[in-house]
Amino acid sequence: MNRWGQIVEAIITDENDKSYFAQVNGETFTVAKNQLDGETFQQGETIEGLIYEDMNRRKVLQYQLPDIRPGYFGWGTVTQVRKDLGAFVSVGLIDKDVVVSLDDLPENKDIWPRKGDQLYLTWEVDAKNRLWGKLAADEELSKLYKPAKENTKNQTIDARIIRMKLDGAIGISVEGYRVFIHENEQISPLRMGESVRGRVIDVHKDGSMNLSLKPRAHEMIDDDAQMLMVLLNRQANQFLPYHDKSDAQEIQRELGISKSQFKRAVGQLLKQRLIQHEKGKGIWLLSEGDNNDAD
Repeated sequence: MNRWGQIVEAIITDENDKSYFAQVNGETFTVAKNQLDGETFQQGETIEGLIYEDMNRRKVLQYQLPDIRPGYFGWGTVTQVRKDLGAFVSVGLIDKDVVVSLDDLPENKDIWPRKGDQLYLTWEVDAKNRLWGKLAADEELSKLYKPAKENTKNQTIDARIIRMKLDGAIGISVEGYRVFIHENEQISPLRMGESVRGRVIDVHKDGSMNLSLKPRAHEMIDDDAQMLMVLLNRQANQFLPYHDKSDAQEIQRELGISKSQFKRAVGQLLKQRLIQHEKGKGIWLLSEGDNNDAD
């Protein structure tokens, strides 16, 4: 019996409308014509491909080699999760997924990947000719990383979670940056393979970064407070001459909101430390440096 996952030479012996048939060491394998990009073979011709048994227990020779195969890593998409077995992952094989065993996934099944998530992995074949997905170890993951520049701080980036830790999660950004998301910077617990979008809150000397998934302070305020922020940013001195003693009709006329709405919006901005105020004078926009000093 041939060992699945090998790249072998095979001899074309027959064909029909949909497939060629090729022999390897006395076993016949199907070569799907719709996967050949129009390429044709002649009987007796020798071809090369990767052999395995598909989900329908057909012996398949895949002529176009998948990017993910033994010794080669890539991003596979989770197609199904079974709590008693593990995660089924599409790795580019025709009519065949590989399984990442529950033994290779976190003990906490709440942070397992879900359908549609992506895992960075390869696969291997056991003694019983079963295909098992193998998650990339740190050494392999390190080949993906590139250092981030300091000016990426405060930028919003997209990342994929690749490793869970006791105090947070490790991911890799679309650009290739290594990111760490502390549990205090998560809105809800993350899971392996999940795609996230967050704000860079720190860039380390080695080029790795810390990410926060929590909304920026100005994203947590209501429409009236947002409007005040816009007006403050438009002023050359980032100042508005309105306060709790201002005339209600003047506030309504100039800002388009009631005095109670104004006071509530100012309260939100003060709580988020986005502005400062002085009684009887007005409100000022806090700079990022002033905001940090207030911590």
